[in-house]
Amino acid sequence: MDDTRILVKKAQNHDLSAFEELVRLYQNKVYALCIQLTSNHADAQDLAQESLIRAYRALGSFRNEADFGTWLHRITVNVWLNFKRKNTGRHIIYLDDPYRGENGGEVRREVAAENGDPFQALADKEFRNLVRSAINCLSDDHRAVLVLREVEGYSYEEVSQMLGCSLGTVKSRLNRAREIMRQKMTSLAKESGEGFLAGRERR
Repeated sequence: MDDTRILVKKAQNHDLSAFEELVRLYQNKVYALCIQLTSNHADAQDLAQESLIRAYRALGSFRNEADFGTWLHRITVNVWLNFKRKNTGRHIIYLDDPYRGENGGEVRREVAAENGDPFQALADKEFRNLVRSAINCLSDDHRAVLVLREVEGYSYEEVSQMLGCSLGTVKSRLNRAREIMRQKMTSLAKESGEGFLAGRERR
């Protein structure tokens, strides 16, 4: 943390190499968030790049009282929300992109190994596709809350600060997002075959 504070101070004094080091330290975390928000690599790369550019321009306003990573995530979410509000076209879902679980691990949708259970691998792949499809059905505000809280692990208070809304609004949106996810996944599961989710719950 002390090293980060020093780098921020140097970057605020127009030390470009210090900002480049900050980018090196935080770019993977920013990109991981971008993947969750955009659902595909091309858009995630564009969002991450734009967010880091915005961060550089706003660096003078950053106070070292807050966590630099949280500040970067707040900028990233705001850039994404602003972009989505200006562009109301349909968002394309890339089902061959990896899914990042709640523990931060990345799971690719690929063919099972020869010594694995191909039926279980297929079921897992279908389940991950259901999760991704359900997430993409959420509104931008609900999705942002769900990703920040459930995937990135931020506290309710941090999510509230990052999105600029009240604690009650965060909790309300999160509850609504969870309910929409549950309903959508149940609906998609029925379309994929009755008892699909029930079968997973028995595991």
